[in-house]
Amino acid sequence: MTFFFSGIADEIDWERGYRFRDKEFQKIVRDARLGRRYADKLVSVWSTQGDEINVMVHIEIQAARDAEFAERMYVYNYRIYDKHRKPVTSLAILADDEAKWHPRQFSRAQWGCTMNFNFPTVKLKPLADDMEALLDQPNLFALITAAHLMTQASNHDPDKRFVLKWRLTRMLYEKNHTREQILNLYRFIDWLMVLPEALSKRFNTQHKEYEEEQKMPYITTAERIGREEGMLADAREMVLEALDIKFNKVPEDINEVIKRLNNRLILKKLHRSAIQSKDLQGFRKTIQEINPG
Repeated sequence: MTFFFSGIADEIDWERGYRFRDKEFQKIVRDARLGRRYADKLVSVWSTQGDEINVMVHIEIQAARDAEFAERMYVYNYRIYDKHRKPVTSLAILADDEAKWHPRQFSRAQWGCTMNFNFPTVKLKPLADDMEALLDQPNLFALITAAHLMTQASNHDPDKRFVLKWRLTRMLYEKNHTREQILNLYRFIDWLMVLPEALSKRFNTQHKEYEEEQKMPYITTAERIGREEGMLADAREMVLEALDIKFNKVPEDINEVIKRLNNRLILKKLHRSAIQSKDLQGFRKTIQEINPG
């Protein structure tokens, strides 16, 4: 909140804590029949004026424009208000790679009856125009945002991604983060910036040597193996979940193929395809194209 919506963060009384209401929000999401559903969080917080308010943080990560996005923001906002009868602030972080798509409003009108719904948004793509300024910021979410933007910038260039990923990894140590922060940020970067197998092995070797040189052996060989297995399991689950959300089912033959895959790069491509494919036949075609075996 401090990094993306600092003005709103200043109006929240953080000393009084906050409460996640994810289960409740997921029911609201399921009941809203608006196609793809990717709303993330509903959090109850206290304002500095002493009033309990609801803040809906809606993080949208998508590869293409979504014509229903603004309407969905409005529907979720109204449904939360209708349930609690308390002010609701809907926030959107747009992480897509389209330069001109930036929804901020949903409106409709008929026979003199009008409705205009405006919601605060942050568009990540313009932040890539001054990457050095972004990386100079002390807030950890600046580095997380940079990792996302660098991933987009290297989608079709694994050698470039290797260089960018190594730069970010070194910065974790150079900025004097705590061991826990380094481990958490590294896991995120490693999950996001997937490399082909050969480059991944080279990266892990280089990272291990760097830690030894810096006398910071934070990640052991066993932890590296465990982390990789864990991320593979997460990647498979993300593909299957995306298919279930998009098509309301995962055919057994596709389920078996996904569970056998041990390549995070292929799984990441299939996750994108699961979101973008118009039907299951299109997804099956993608499987054959990128994983013929």
